[in-house]
Amino acid sequence: MRPLRRIAHLDMDAFFASIELLRYPQLKGLPVVIGGGRRKADEALLAAQPARDPRFIPVADFPLLKDYVGRGVITTATYAARQFGIGSAMGMMKAARLCPQAIVLPVDFDEVRKYSRLFKSTILEIAPLMEDRGVDEVYIDFTDVPGGQREGGRVLARLIQKAITEATGLTCSVGVAPNKLLAKMASEFNKPNGISIVHEEDLQGKIWPLTCRKINGIGPKADEKLATLGIQTIGELAAQDPSFLIAKFGKATGAWMHEVAWGRDDRPVVTSSEPVSMSRETTFERDLHAVRDKAALGAIFTELCNKLAMDLARKGYAAKTIGIKLRYDDFRIATRDQTLDGYTMDAKTIRQVAGQCLKRIPLDKKLRLLGVRAATLEKSEHLSKISEKDTFQLSNRAADQANNAQAAPERVANESPGDQLF
Repeated sequence: MRPLRRIAHLDMDAFFASIELLRYPQLKGLPVVIGGGRRKADEALLAAQPARDPRFIPVADFPLLKDYVGRGVITTATYAARQFGIGSAMGMMKAARLCPQAIVLPVDFDEVRKYSRLFKSTILEIAPLMEDRGVDEVYIDFTDVPGGQREGGRVLARLIQKAITEATGLTCSVGVAPNKLLAKMASEFNKPNGISIVHEEDLQGKIWPLTCRKINGIGPKADEKLATLGIQTIGELAAQDPSFLIAKFGKATGAWMHEVAWGRDDRPVVTSSEPVSMSRETTFERDLHAVRDKAALGAIFTELCNKLAMDLARKGYAAKTIGIKLRYDDFRIATRDQTLDGYTMDAKTIRQVAGQCLKRIPLDKKLRLLGVRAATLEKSEHLSKISEKDTFQLSNRAADQANNAQAAPERVANESPGDQLF
């Protein structure tokens, strides 16, 4: 007899903030937010660390959110900060009004990547079928793993939690259910450091009372439309006739909404996948104008293209579609892309094509954000037109251009053809 399908969703607890609390345990229990770029106050704090153990830096020496000035957003916050209404993706300045006394620290991406690799490798030693969903969450197939069926998966979840804490000093929350959809919901039931088990027979009691927004894939706009139709809970969504939902949301979305409201999800745990796209973007500390700040924007644009080319080369991909993304000062977003005849990983080509995309976007408003994207990816070794020698040369060229951009950004920005807008 085939064992019951048991899928776990594991989510690290306040991952970015928890990593900083390992470095600064004196901040435990205090409101701490992580986000924004490194600032002068952070540099001063880091400069002091070689002279003294970071564990003994006085709390009063840490920069406070009330003193933050900039355009950054919060990556994560400790649970003490969340009690003030602070959450991920919130603007730092808005968060400062909610909790001015919160301590603010920048994201240490090197540490984040290190701990991300460590907790995932710890899981793989116990359960080999794991799907990577980002730096701080994964899906795990418990079905055929020893202990994966005991107490609905709780025994294996507890073992994995213990192993992760021993390896990293961090905690995680785990939801175990018949599928990914319900497992992801369950992982939020008992945070932090909790385990939640959901069976098919729990649908009515544990899932249907939740708001529709708890379904991964129902965003603010869909939720607002559902509310106008008098549908606020998942149970109310499940009670709707599929034809009604299809009429209101379209064939694919309406049918999907009915299925997920009934807890149905056949998606497998995918242990490996090819990237759909790669991108590089940056939010400016102040709004920039395409004409008055042309030199600065040109340097930033070139650097983003160089970094994107290096990402492609390092991961062994070439792209056929190049695109750009702009966010104006009124938060509107504009995107454009262009598909090439062939594939490229060349920084100069990316810069030129992205510049052509810029020509098709109004640049009469100030800009908050600039991004460059590569899509329609293909492994470089699979392309008959790109030999190993060419790939090596393109990788070196991207690296050389990136180095030149860092050494002389103004000069490199002006090396592009005259058809570039900045």
